[in-house]
Parts: sequence; C-alpha cells; structure tokens
Amino acid sequence: MEYKFRHDIHANEIVLLAYYIAAINIESTYHSLMKGEYIPFKHIGLTDTFRMLEEKNLLQKLFKDNSEYLEHQKKLDIKVIFGNPPYSSGQRSANDNNTNVEYEILDRSIQNTFALKSQATLKRNLYDSYIRAIRWASNRLSSQGGIVAYISGNGWVDKAFADGMRKCLRNEYSSIYIINLRGDIRKNIKSKELSKEGGNVFGSGSQNGIAVTIFVRNPNKKQPCEIYYHDIGDNLSTEKKLEMLQYFDSIGGITREDGWKIITPDEHGDWLHQRDNNFETFLAIGDKKPHSKKLFETFSLGVVTNRDAWTYNASREALAKNMSNMITFYNSEVERFNNAYGHVDRRIRTKAVNDFVDTDERKISWSYNVKQELIRGKIFELEDRCLVQSLYRPFTKQWLYYNRAFNERVLQMPRIFPMGKVVENMVIQVTGTGTQAGFSVLMSKDLPNLHAIDTGQCFPRYIYEDTTVSKDKNKKQSHLFLISTEESKTAGLQKRDAITNEGLEHFKAAYPNETITKDDLFYYVYGILHSEDYRSRYADNLSKELPRIPCVKNADDFWKFVTAGRELGHLHVNYETVEPYPVTFKKGNPKQTEISNPEKFYYVTEMKFAKAGKEKDKSTVIYNSNITITDIPLKAYAYIVNGKPALEWVMGRQCVKTDKKSGIVNDANRYAVETVGNPAYPLELFQRVITVSLETMKIVKNLPKLEIRETE
Repeated sequence: MEYKFRHDIHANEIVLLAYYIAAINIESTYHSLMKGEYIPFKHIGLTDTFRMLEEKNLLQKLFKDNSEYLEHQKKLDIKVIFGNPPYSSGQRSANDNNTNVEYEILDRSIQNTFALKSQATLKRNLYDSYIRAIRWASNRLSSQGGIVAYISGNGWVDKAFADGMRKCLRNEYSSIYIINLRGDIRKNIKSKELSKEGGNVFGSGSQNGIAVTIFVRNPNKKQPCEIYYHDIGDNLSTEKKLEMLQYFDSIGGITREDGWKIITPDEHGDWLHQRDNNFETFLAIGDKKPHSKKLFETFSLGVVTNRDAWTYNASREALAKNMSNMITFYNSEVERFNNAYGHVDRRIRTKAVNDFVDTDERKISWSYNVKQELIRGKIFELEDRCLVQSLYRPFTKQWLYYNRAFNERVLQMPRIFPMGKVVENMVIQVTGTGTQAGFSVLMSKDLPNLHAIDTGQCFPRYIYEDTTVSKDKNKKQSHLFLISTEESKTAGLQKRDAITNEGLEHFKAAYPNETITKDDLFYYVYGILHSEDYRSRYADNLSKELPRIPCVKNADDFWKFVTAGRELGHLHVNYETVEPYPVTFKKGNPKQTEISNPEKFYYVTEMKFAKAGKEKDKSTVIYNSNITITDIPLKAYAYIVNGKPALEWVMGRQCVKTDKKSGIVNDANRYAVETVGNPAYPLELFQRVITVSLETMKIVKNLPKLEIRETE
C-alpha cells in the first residue's frame, strides 16, 4: 500500500483550491488505512489534463516543481484511469466572455475517430468535456491493457450524435460495462415524467442523465468487445439509486443478481433502442447529401436568434423599441471599438473584442455573429420590414425581428419565408434528432422558431428564389441569395414546388391508376406523421434520424391519409379562426357581465389550473381574477405536441413574463390588443385550441391501420 501511495497513484486538478483539497483527501484516506507516520502526497499536478497533450501549457511554466512532476507523469505507462469529468465546457452566451476552450491535438483525435465514424449531421456535442475525457483516456491508457472508470453524462450511450463514438469504443476496448443511472431532469420535464428518469444521483448538482462506465482493455482477448448494460430502473429516487449502488458494490454484484444485459450493436452504431431496418426502404423526407432520392428538395431548422428576449415579443411596438435600443447601443460600441482599435489589423481586433465590449445584458445580447459584425465595423439601423410574425411555440405567435445580423442562424429560411417580403407558404415542422420530448409534428403558415417544435426541421410547400435578369444576355437566372451588382437587376421572386419530381414519380409508380399532385403528397406526409402506428413502430428510428415516408398498401388508404392530413393541416394552420369550444363560465361569463373596460376585464398574467385537494383539476382553469372556466373536456389534453398538451402551451404562453437578464417584459395581452384588436384573444385562443385538440385526436384515432406496401 505504501509503495502504491508513494509511486503509483497520480492525480490532476485545474483549480487551485480543488488541487489542495484533493491532495488532503488522498492523504487522509491513506492515513486512515495505514496509520503511522504522516506522508504527504506528492503526485498531484496543477494542470488542465487535456492541455498536457498540447504544445503549450501555461500552468506548467508558472511552477517549476509542478512542471517537473507533469513531465514525469507524461512518461508513465498508465494502467488505470478513473474520475468524474466535467460534462460540458465553454460559454452559454457570448455575454459571458468565456470563450469555448479548444484543444487542437485532442480535438483532432476526436475528429479522426468519433466524428469520422459518425453519420450524424450535428457533431458539436462530441466536443463536450466528458466526451473529450473518454477520448483522452483511451489515448492515454497503456497499450498493454488497463481500465478506465468514469461517472459521467450518459448521452453518449444512446444519442444519435455519438454513433461514431460507440463504433470506435467497441474497437478500442475488450469489455465495456455501463450502469445507466438515468436522472435526466430536462427529459423528465419535457416528457411530463413519461420518461421515468427518476432522481439524479447528484441531487440538484446536475440535470444531466448519469452513467457509470468501466472500459476494460485486454490485448490478449481476441474476441469482439463485450458490452454489458444495466439500467438502474424506472422512477427511482436519488436515495434509492445510491442505495442500490452500495448494495451491488461492484461489477460482480450486478453479475450475481443476473443484472447485466448483453448488447449486440447494430450497423448504425446503436446499442440501445435499435432501429427498424425496414425504415431505410422508405423514401427520405429530405436529405442534404447531393443526388440523394428524397421527397423535399430542401429543408431547414427554424430561426435561431440566440437572443429571443430581444428579437421576439408579443408586441410589435415593444419589439421595435427593444431592438432599436440594442442597435443604438451596438453602434456606440462599434464607434468606441473603432476609436481604440481602428488602425490595427483584423487579427488584433478579433483578439481584443471579447475583453473590450460592454456585456451589460440590459443593454445588449452579444453572440459570435454580432461580435463579428462589430469587428468589421458594421453599423446598423432598425428596419421596419424585418418586423414579422413568427410561430414561436405551438399555437403561439410572436413578433420577430427577422434579420441576418441579429438572428444567429437563419439557414435556409430566406428561401422559405423571404426577408422583407410577404409570401404565402406552409411548412411541416418535425422534431430534430436527439429530442428529449419524443417525436412531434406541426404545420404552420408562419416563420417558425427553432423550438416551435423541439430543434425542429421545417419542410416547406414552396421555395422562393430571387430571379435576376442579366443586362448583357437578357436571360433570367435564379439565385439563392441575390447580390445586387451593376450587371443585374431584380425581376422579382420565383415560386416553385419544394416537393421533388422524383418524389412525385415515386408515389405515382406505387399507385399507377391514381392522379396524384404535389399538394396531395404534402398532406399525405402530414397524415402519415400523425399515425400512432407509424410513431410507435418507428419510434427508435425517429429518435435518431429524420422521418422516411412509406407507401401504404393500397390507394384507398393513401387517400385516407391525404384527406386526414389536409383536415389536420387546416386545423393547425388556421387555429386562430376555428370555432371556440363552449366552456362553462364558473365566474365572469362575458355574455352575462357588463364589461366597461374589456382590456382590464380580459387581462391575463398567468392561467392556472384549479385544485382538487392537492391535485390539479384540469377541467377547470382560473384565467384571471375575473374569469374562471370549467367543463374543459379532459380528453382535450390527449393532444400532445412538442412534449406537452397543446392546451398547456397556450396556458404557458398567454401570460406576462419578464426576462431576468435583460429586464424585457413580454406581455401576451399586447398581441391581443395591438395585433388582433381583441382583448379576449387569449381566452378565445384557449377555447379554440380545445376544439383543435379534440378534432385532432378524432382524426388521428380514425386513421387507417398502417400497412406498408411489400415492394418497399
């Protein structure tokens, strides 16, 4: 034991206080076991462990003894690595001025392994700190064999972004043991507890799902990697999970209880919730790969602003004022920055900007893009044409400042809802991969936010492109993003189908005796995506990839899905004009009340459910101090969209909220009065969405059973 303590145990810490605490804890643990003379623990380094691989390590330069020890540590043949790595790194907001840390060598290793083997579109989560720690440990562990044991985030075990990581780890280790402790608090919230995640083993210290993973490398073992998996169980409290871990005590304890499930990975790199391979035979709804067969020519994430409190508001007037104030402050920062760094090159300006700008969140919300505009010295003014209506959340419209400079990512949206133009279009927005709230879909005629449907991908009915006329050749040309030059002039917008000809031919071939249009296909997709059979049968596929659209067995069912999709689309797009459900007014019936001041009478700050003892009574909603409605049919809450009942989206958004960081007030009543011209709009919206919910579920329940054509 003494030899191990003096020679074989090593530790690193990056924070000075944690460095001293770790050393003391190791020393006290040793002396509680060994007694006798006090021996200080000397094999601990003050360092960023990941930075040890890089050419430069500032901490090593600061302390000579520390530097010498770290050089010694780097030469050791490490057989065991264990720890609790941080789960994420870097800044949440550009106002933090906490630039995301980059590790050139380690990140290149991730790029050449985990990322290279991945089929995922978005791979940024592969650079989270705990993923870096797993990559670092595998690189650092002795080639002669050893063990890595981590308690870390559990996202890598099943999420789509980590498919390549799972493929690599399977080749790098001989055995992997995973104890999934679950406890993903966000997933619990978004799924309304249906995910059964239970408590987090770190209590309030973490909201991420947690796993204990033991990676074993045995170079003498020639068989494929064996993967053992244990799920701690549904809805267990923090205390119960810790109790079970103490009971198991070791890998052997779980083995004795016959608690391991042996995982056989599939070709996708899925270990859990493996996909139905028949899904691949269906037509892709969309695909970014060139020359791929797909139904929609293009698709896009919803608008990403990175400053929703500033760029969204229920009031057009308030939005214009907020953005005007922010733009004015931004311009003053440009002037101040130019005065200080106006005569230096871009490299120096880029390096200086983070420490220079005023990060007062009541004046501005910075982001990478806006800082880049400041570096370029770009001045802006408020543009009235950028004030547009947007679907912010299900059945909730807000005003948006739709602008490339102050929206962090507009992506393909200008081809779907062109900036500064009034056009007619519809999109089918589906949940993106890796969502925590389950699959969802919603049709809209308004420009959608990224999270109108969680991380939503939008498939449009039409594409709009600017058409220019060449002065030299008098020939029209289409451009995705028009650049004004002396050689061309704007000829207007060109509108065309977003559904591909090959997609149409695919379905015409399946039903040769039918006359099918692209409109029919648009609504067929919407009908299919509402099928409960489809969602349950392909749930694992839908959690990891975009939908694929099957041909149903016969033409009769095809037309039933088209009709249902059209009816659902009409309900969801025109939700503001459907007939309000006739609730009972327990208090404040407008027809029986003399209303001298409608704005005051209908003013809502927060809708609440009534209480039946300690439980919520969802049949009754307290709208405000004047109005209480009851006899709300409970089956209306069965319509779940984006993780919760549509009615609860209305309740949660028709309110008055103040953003803590900026102090900006977002008052839904102002949309009712200023935009709709009806102070009763929030109340009537709730009633209308009852109708939408009931009718939606009626249509969904009457969809035909999903029977797929055998030829696919």
